Amino acid sequence: MDPSDMERNIFEYALPAPDLRGTRLFEEVLSRRRSRRSFSDDAVSVQEISQILWAANGISGAHDQPRELKKFRTAPSAGATYPLELYLLAGNITGIDPGVYRHSPSAHSLIRIIDRDIKAEMASAALNQDMIETAPACLFFSAVYQRSTMVYGRRGSERYVCMDLGHSAQNVYLQAEALHLGTCAVGAFNDHAVKRLMQLPDHETPLYIMPIGRY
Repeated sequence: MDPSDMERNIFEYALPAPDLRGTRLFEEVLSRRRSRRSFSDDAVSVQEISQILWAANGISGAHDQPRELKKFRTAPSAGATYPLELYLLAGNITGIDPGVYRHSPSAHSLIRIIDRDIKAEMASAALNQDMIETAPACLFFSAVYQRSTMVYGRRGSERYVCMDLGHSAQNVYLQAEALHLGTCAVGAFNDHAVKRLMQLPDHETPLYIMPIGRY
């Protein structure tokens, strides 16, 4: 464990396994996909959040290579560089304490980095978009650009990271809709304020906020 993690007194949640057999037709989910900006006061469950995190950033299988074990993800990444980092801003989630958590795809777990609900402050940093505060949960995407640029140079930063984000965010939209939940991709925010609020390291760049809730 990194010493800085130990200083933060992190707590780890093992998430329930994702359900690999949905109850809604894919075509129905596609036809109903919308950006939803109003949410009810109802909580979301840890199972629902687990499913959405897996859809965005999860391990979907493995393939034995001659010299390595290659793990496949639910969303494609250019050159399998996986520059995205995914966080959960937890508010009203049954089974998860309020706080900010980093998603570990390999363990499908949550590692707590902030032990309080920061969604109201995040809404303020995102130009007062109240849906971020009222949603019971938000996903937060950042990127470590060096993972792509060390392979692809400027093309990695100018194209591939954004493509990876689009793949993952669309998975979130579709998985949320399949669960009768809604979301909306938010890219308008004060980068400096958000980075400070999320306590991101220098090498991580904030990209997206996606509130999650019932509509």
